[in-house]
Amino acid sequence: MDRRQASGTARWVTEAGLTGMTELELLHGFCNRLVAEGFPVARVNIVIDTLHPIHEGRVFRWRRDDQGDLDHVVEYGRTNVEGEAATNWRRSTYYHLLTSGQDFLRRRIGPGHVEDFSVLADLRREGQTDYLVLIHRFEAEGIIGEMDSFYSSWTTDVDSGFTDEQIFLVRELASSLMLALKCASLACIAKTLVETYLGRDAGRLVLKGRIARGVTDRIQAVLWYSDLRSFTHITEAADPEQIIPFLNDYSEAIISSICDAGGDVLKLIGDGTLAIFKEEDPILACRSALRAEQLMRSRIHALNRDRAISNVPVADAYLALHIGEVFYGNIGSQDRLDFTVVGPAVNEVSRIAALCRSVERDVLVSSTFFAAASTAEQECLVSVGRYALRGVNRPQELFTLDPSRVAGEEPGRISEPPR
Repeated sequence: MDRRQASGTARWVTEAGLTGMTELELLHGFCNRLVAEGFPVARVNIVIDTLHPIHEGRVFRWRRDDQGDLDHVVEYGRTNVEGEAATNWRRSTYYHLLTSGQDFLRRRIGPGHVEDFSVLADLRREGQTDYLVLIHRFEAEGIIGEMDSFYSSWTTDVDSGFTDEQIFLVRELASSLMLALKCASLACIAKTLVETYLGRDAGRLVLKGRIARGVTDRIQAVLWYSDLRSFTHITEAADPEQIIPFLNDYSEAIISSICDAGGDVLKLIGDGTLAIFKEEDPILACRSALRAEQLMRSRIHALNRDRAISNVPVADAYLALHIGEVFYGNIGSQDRLDFTVVGPAVNEVSRIAALCRSVERDVLVSSTFFAAASTAEQECLVSVGRYALRGVNRPQELFTLDPSRVAGEEPGRISEPPR
């Protein structure tokens, strides 16, 4: 590979970054071009920290002789706490560069060469002969969450190792690659943040440009409003350090059930959850909501069993389901917007949820939801009578799940809903 070819590769990766390629596509395209131009690279790893509620970052991997059995993307946990990930991190060449202030490390591999890092012995067994590690640090203004630098490692299996000219080219070209990777990573972070805090559907709409104040859609949707029973009593009686794990456990059971059934969580209000199910066919939306309720009940049953063994507080959820027309979009001030739903139907579902305690039912369903559901699903619901809802003009008939059907289900067993 000569300077002219290297310049062409730099232009390609810049243009590829602008087109919106993913990190893995950029890495593989870049490395495949190097090989095509005669550059003797055999394996490359790129380590990128990120801003994610669970993962600290990801490793993107390329191998010249990839047989299809390689995990091209590996997510890793927190390295700032004790554990295997933290131990491995402190022993790595990347950590050495971070703490030493250097931006480049090279080690020849093989007989007569020092193996001062454990990775070198692994590479020797793989037949590698030369190992380069780079760090590209960001200035303070460019840091996002844990993403304060990119790390990369490059190896060759050529007997003579890398030449000085090849090392120079790697260092030059890596800067263009890292800039393109940063663009891709920032796009990934933006998607993670908006979907984590706004919900999947709302997050996608915001990223598509739906951020103008007052811009809303009038939609028909099934509304879900759930709360935890005895939450106030539990918070008063439990140790303070148990409250957040408690909420996280039950939120995971409820939110995962909604998402797995095709719904979108819009808001968490303490122990309360507001979600919607959007389908062109109301029957499908009602079916998805009932599927989510079934998943939630099963997961909370399993969670309560595990928490009881650990002698920590347990709870049950109560739920209201309603269907109606709502405004869905950006509502708020010039400086602070919320992407949510508003309208009388939202008020009604919260009022129905509040009745669960007084009528001693875990699930209450509005008459409009009952009317919109399929015949098979209506057969799973029974009336609990007519009730006046605060702020709603007319009393309405409410329904709950048929106790005989619920009692007949095996705990933890999720059957397919009627179609």
